[in-house]
Amino acid sequence: MKVFCGRANPTTGSVEWLEEDEHYDYHQEIARSSYADMLHDKDRVFKPMADAAVKIVEKNGFSDKIKVINKHSTEVTVGPDGDMPCRANILVTELFDTELIGEGALPSYEHAHRHLVQENCEAVPHRATVYAQLVESRRMWSWNKLFPIRVQTSLGEQVIVPPLEVERCPGAPSVYDIQLNQVSLADFTVLSDVLPMFSVDFSKQVSSSAACHSRQFEPLASGQAQVVLSWWDIEMDPEGKIKCTMAPFWAHSDPDGLQWRDHWMQCVYFLPQEEPVVQGSALCLVAHHDDYCVWYSLQTTSPEKNVRVHQMRPVCDCQAHLLWTRPRFGEINDQNRTDQYTQALRTMLKPGSVCLCVSDGSLLPMLAHHLGAEQVFTIENSAASHKLMKKIFKANQLEDKINIIEKRPELLTNADLEGKKVSLLLGEPFFTTSLLPWHNLYFWYVRTAVDRYLEPSAVVMPQAASLHAVVVEFRDLWRIRSPCGDCEGFDMHIMDDMIQHALDFRESKEAEPHPLWEYPCRSLSEPQHVLTFDFQQPVPQQPMRAEGAMELRRPGSSHGAVLWMEYQLAPGSMLSTGLLEPLGDKGHCRWNPHCKQAVYFFSATPDPTVPPCGPRTVSYTVEFHPHTGDVTMEFRLADTLD
Repeated sequence: MKVFCGRANPTTGSVEWLEEDEHYDYHQEIARSSYADMLHDKDRVFKPMADAAVKIVEKNGFSDKIKVINKHSTEVTVGPDGDMPCRANILVTELFDTELIGEGALPSYEHAHRHLVQENCEAVPHRATVYAQLVESRRMWSWNKLFPIRVQTSLGEQVIVPPLEVERCPGAPSVYDIQLNQVSLADFTVLSDVLPMFSVDFSKQVSSSAACHSRQFEPLASGQAQVVLSWWDIEMDPEGKIKCTMAPFWAHSDPDGLQWRDHWMQCVYFLPQEEPVVQGSALCLVAHHDDYCVWYSLQTTSPEKNVRVHQMRPVCDCQAHLLWTRPRFGEINDQNRTDQYTQALRTMLKPGSVCLCVSDGSLLPMLAHHLGAEQVFTIENSAASHKLMKKIFKANQLEDKINIIEKRPELLTNADLEGKKVSLLLGEPFFTTSLLPWHNLYFWYVRTAVDRYLEPSAVVMPQAASLHAVVVEFRDLWRIRSPCGDCEGFDMHIMDDMIQHALDFRESKEAEPHPLWEYPCRSLSEPQHVLTFDFQQPVPQQPMRAEGAMELRRPGSSHGAVLWMEYQLAPGSMLSTGLLEPLGDKGHCRWNPHCKQAVYFFSATPDPTVPPCGPRTVSYTVEFHPHTGDVTMEFRLADTLD
């Protein structure tokens, strides 16, 4: 039996469904899951995968005491002929996500109490409490709203403003879960104490019905209430002596003993609109939830009097929050990034320039117009993106100045360009289907497809892209690939072997995307320039291949290689999607916070306590396949002799 799997295709800029071996998706789930990370979490209750649980139970000698039921809990039957002979008197579960209830914990507990367990049973965990803290943060607010963008032109400053509909939109209803410990305290102003918002006692009947919970507080400072930071803790026993908390370092009782986790992080919620608060003037923060989601509102009066006003979950009605991710909002709002494009465009634009822009939901067409382009065309191949960009152009009185072409670039016709030749092909490049850094090479394929519509002397911006790599030691991210061994006295080697077997499959050997600003690491090698892609020329017919080696100049464990793209916008103007500054003596890395970098985890990590025979090196082979757009790679660790 075959299965269908989605894969990004850089040659078409779309996600395509491919037929794969029946074990393919199963193995990817194992290889790229965080199960190992969960087991390394010493505070955590863990239920192994059903297909591994039976073997693990057998190996540890509990086959006569533990029965594995390979069913969803709502399908379990109780009775003489059922899966369980009688109702249980202890309920042990782990159904939580970063938001606590996002994986269906409430309806699952509700069903269990009604059908699977005895009244007055004990539950492990016993209780969970959700906490919240109100803050003002321009950085985090930039992940949710479109800010005015300033463009310096020969005629003075022009300001690109968001449409009123986008300004008033309450935003995306989903939580933004991040490693909040990597957000600097300088990036936000605390407006409230940490507030316990609501608790759930899992040993009693649980309700999945919608509810709201209000906490009155006095603001600690005056400012603009924009963001609610939230996390939870669980008490494993009724007395609360054994506790597991997701609190960030500034709210943690033992910051030095902070347990790193990637399966449970912290939540960022955006208020529907920013609201002014005055120090000492009492307000009510209200947590609302349905059976799967939590959202927050700020009120000046008791929620009992106006609960219906905020009972409905906020939904985006402007399209922007449906098309742009939170990092994409931050990227568009990055004024320094805009200035870099502006400076490059000034050197590219000539009198009478005809520009064609190819990037999803980009403001570059507006920059080109303000900087003097005679005519600007932009391709938006989705109706939703076309609608959003039309709103933005209209809000800036540019609806008659920029022509939106709603079709795939390879279907472009001479009539779409009104019979004109393009003198400047422009891209960030950014495409919503891109997962790995080189997926944005779709821009190169577009450049090739529209070649006949370019003037002989046409300029392409960016002029080129380059792939870079560096070998790193992660502070914590390595745990998601680290063997479990024994967990609380249980032999988990069966699971380790299953994960290792999964890693032998084709795609598991490829790189995977991670936002590395959330995952500190230090470089062991210097950055290496691996491949160059010349956008001034069409995509070549033959593969491009690079081989080389990176010397490990700093001591440490080689956990993997990080890869990213850099774009040459114009001569002397480079834009990096990876490292943002030169490495210091200790090799600490600062990554572009708007982009995900590609991580290739090494299957074997050298023991840092064993001195190598000579300078350690990592050799690599990287190949770009033009017919598929894939970049394949292999890294090999070795010790070289003096």
